[in-house]
Amino acid sequence: MHIPDGFVDLPTAAVAGAASLGAVALSVRKSTRELNERTIPLLGVTAAFVFAAQMLNFPVAGGTSGHFLGAVMVAALMGPWAAVIVLTSVVVVQALVMADGGITALGANVFNMAVIGGMVGYLMLVGLKRLLPKTPTGYFFSVAIASWLSVVFASAACSVELALSGTVPLRVSLAAMASVHMVIGIGEALITSAVVAAVLSTRPDLVKTYDLPTGVLANRKARALGCRGRVWGWVLAALAITLALAVFVSPFASSSPDGLEKVAAEKGFAQAAPQPGWSLSPISGYVVPGMGGAGAATAVAGALGTVSLFALVLFVGRAIGRRSRGISSPRPGEP
Repeated sequence: MHIPDGFVDLPTAAVAGAASLGAVALSVRKSTRELNERTIPLLGVTAAFVFAAQMLNFPVAGGTSGHFLGAVMVAALMGPWAAVIVLTSVVVVQALVMADGGITALGANVFNMAVIGGMVGYLMLVGLKRLLPKTPTGYFFSVAIASWLSVVFASAACSVELALSGTVPLRVSLAAMASVHMVIGIGEALITSAVVAAVLSTRPDLVKTYDLPTGVLANRKARALGCRGRVWGWVLAALAITLALAVFVSPFASSSPDGLEKVAAEKGFAQAAPQPGWSLSPISGYVVPGMGGAGAATAVAGALGTVSLFALVLFVGRAIGRRSRGISSPRPGEP
């Protein structure tokens, strides 16, 4: 769902960029007191996982592929502010380094995937938790449905941006985008539920939205709370799994066009994107230049992107954390 340059006009891109900038600023402000030496590593590894998982395009009906969004997964684990920070970091790196998504459309892509996916997805998760039974099954249904809806709503936002730009009428793009992303959203729901379940089974204390302190799972949570300081061991294990996905699985991802590309080709506005796009990307198309085999080039690109996202978001998280400590520290002479 990465919008390339040429699909949205400058006024629409500017409005979307301003809204995204405001949402990111709010998320950084809200995260200042939530990020610490325990949560920052989790922020980094979730960003790395989202990047690696988004490389794994999976086939859906009609010669179309879809990829993981991951916003509700991050929101379920760490809350909406962290989701906006993580998805924004991923989208920016993808645009600048991998030429995936346009530079002028960067604000629109952040708005669709980080703001709609993260903030709105989180609100849907919280609302569904209140409506559905307060059981593990009810929780996982909430996660799955919110994940599915986040993809559909993000695609609807993309359709509105295309219509406002005069690229394609809303009545044409909305039906086409929503229908294909309803199918892609099923994969999103399955992956998100599987990841959240895996974290719950190993470190339930790391799932912020899980609040069912009863039975065996509560006992597991209590035991996990006793080893808060050992989060780095869990994070490094998760990073190793993420790297394995990026290196060994990404070369076999589906080469079919994704939902937006398919709709653009069928509705006749694919030519609006300039060819080539962003020319300064060092790893354009997730392929390291100068390497012989395409599979190896993709694997190395995936490894570089995964490690880079992990390091970048660790740095960002620590910077936000230092800002929090600076705000909370008393001034000289104050009690």
